[in-house]
Amino acid sequence: MTYAIIGSGAIGTALARQFARSNIDVSVANSRGPESLQGLVAELGSHVTPTTVPDALKASVVILAIPFTAIGEAVRGAAAWNGRIVVDATNAIDFPAFTPTDLGGRPSTELVAEMVSGARVVKAFNTLPAAVLASDSAQAGGRRVLFISGDDTSANAKIVGLIERLGFAPITLGPLAEGGLLQQFGTPLVAQNLVKHR
Repeated sequence: MTYAIIGSGAIGTALARQFARSNIDVSVANSRGPESLQGLVAELGSHVTPTTVPDALKASVVILAIPFTAIGEAVRGAAAWNGRIVVDATNAIDFPAFTPTDLGGRPSTELVAEMVSGARVVKAFNTLPAAVLASDSAQAGGRRVLFISGDDTSANAKIVGLIERLGFAPITLGPLAEGGLLQQFGTPLVAQNLVKHR
């Protein structure tokens, strides 16, 4: 299984740090090109590889860590998804008001799924602030919680496994029409730093 993160902003960089910390190989791409990622790669080491967006879109698991409004352009050149997994780590936010985008009651990830037709889409990595997501997942004798939702149970299970490998405690919220809505920006689950104890 190959992993790629599209986006090297706060969330993309936080995720890259967790992959490197867990010794899991990941490619990272952004709109500025691989050369702009040399500093991040030098800092995080050999498990993080800079790449282009078209090459990142070929991974088995593609994590979208870019602004919600940039997704359509970023995925436009992707080859057929053929059941590969897309993880939506975005939040639909109106700037500069910093308020939830009005999507008519639909989960933002359902809109993402329409842009990546043929992919199995999972919502994850979007509820913790970037600084918290980048920090040690072990806290107070437990592990920080990450929520996931998606309509494909096998894709959900693969991302649950990834989250566990990254050292977090996954909690599956169900399909996008239910769990996806609970994970959207502006809901009570966003920005909660929860710790799960065994």
